[in-house]
Amino acid sequence: MASPSFELGPAARETLRQEGGAVQPRQWQRQLIQLLRARIVAGSPAGADVLVHAGPGAGKTLGALLGFRQLRNEGRLGRFVVFSHRSSIARQWRQAADRLGLQLLEWEAGDDRPEVRQGDGLLISYQSAARHRRRLELELRHELRGAPWLAIADEVHHLGVDPLEPEATAWGHAFSRLTGAAQLRLGLSGTPFRADNLAFCAARRLRVERQGEVWERIVPDLCVEPQRLIVAGDVRPLEFHFQDGWVEHGRRPEASDRETSPLSAEERESWRARNLRRAIRIGDGGGIALRLLLQARRRLERLREGHPGAGGLVIARDIEHARSIGALLQEQGDRVHLVHSQDPEAVARLAAFQAGEADWLVSIDMCAEGFDAPRLRVVAYLTTVVTRSRFVQAITRAVRMDGERAALEPVPRQASHVFAPADPLLIRYARSWSLSEPYLIRASAAPAPAAQAAAGGNPALLPLQALADDAGEVIRLRGPQLPPFLGRSA
Repeated sequence: MASPSFELGPAARETLRQEGGAVQPRQWQRQLIQLLRARIVAGSPAGADVLVHAGPGAGKTLGALLGFRQLRNEGRLGRFVVFSHRSSIARQWRQAADRLGLQLLEWEAGDDRPEVRQGDGLLISYQSAARHRRRLELELRHELRGAPWLAIADEVHHLGVDPLEPEATAWGHAFSRLTGAAQLRLGLSGTPFRADNLAFCAARRLRVERQGEVWERIVPDLCVEPQRLIVAGDVRPLEFHFQDGWVEHGRRPEASDRETSPLSAEERESWRARNLRRAIRIGDGGGIALRLLLQARRRLERLREGHPGAGGLVIARDIEHARSIGALLQEQGDRVHLVHSQDPEAVARLAAFQAGEADWLVSIDMCAEGFDAPRLRVVAYLTTVVTRSRFVQAITRAVRMDGERAALEPVPRQASHVFAPADPLLIRYARSWSLSEPYLIRASAAPAPAAQAAAGGNPALLPLQALADDAGEVIRLRGPQLPPFLGRSA
């Protein structure tokens, strides 16, 4: 089977340079180009927004730029503006644009260089757009005057909109004001849902009725599930290893023994949350986190026998927790980079890890979305944040591939591995990570449905491979079931 249609590895870039920079779009990217063209031709104001839901590694960045380049060549678009939620992702957007022969320039407050007007596109962070909205309104009106342009919102679910409190959703409010004159608005998202029950920009809403109540559903115009990408060989499957155990708490006043609770079987929400807080402690007597990390290390060592540059990622709870994890890994002889949003060197450390200068990356809040490191093969999830979006964003950092590995591995690709405490919510999320689930916006007085809160899926899609009766064992979840002719043992 052919390798993925585009890659950003050194060997692939050299091949493309020799071929004159030709890029063969994937099937869904061709569909996106057709969809954008159809929306422009229709010319309907209601059709100005396009939402793409595609899993990590699908190629959303390159797909959006391919769409612009094609429509510009047809004379339908003249410029584009990318809005991004993190300035640290700017480099990836510029690299992809450069690969297609597009000049993407990053907008900065106080930068009055005349060459900004000579580029094909501008890159603006959501924070800058909100902080300097009035100035940007004038500049964009001047620079884009008369020319049809495309607005691209990266990870668009960050652009929440609340008509009653526009200041509380400043990013969404600024994006709406700045892109009102755009010919098209393209929203890209790998996790198109929010925890606060708000809609977001560049997304169509469909009114539906459920059990006698009226809801709104966010409807993607194009949806590319991770399951589809896995079958095509574009991304890696994931194998989950949930470390179970008995969690000990303090002694009860009326008893001499300690209170214990099984991590994976606890049904009381307050106890479940308390169990997880204890389970991720590195120095805790139960040793769940320690066992988990040591198993993750051993797995990474085995993977390196066939993938020498493989690396690991640990998602920690806070800076102090991350430091203790980093110290433990360093004691084992590993090279570790610690990154967090308060570190001015964080972006440089991320780039160094991408280049292979460390074995492990320990992060708190900087590797959930947009971070692209195809060498990542192991993720250890050791945080108390258990929303489905954060969990899926973190674990899917390990599904990406580069051109060099794609040429070496058969389809389906070799699995990456996720290690986490056996928290019941995380196990539920693992069952459905590769499936697209609807984002339903409920009425303010209506309770959230259990299915939405649990984010569970069809349990038959990701069966339990082995579930021991005794706590303390490892619970393993294999990746999504593949067609018989593609299935093979891991």
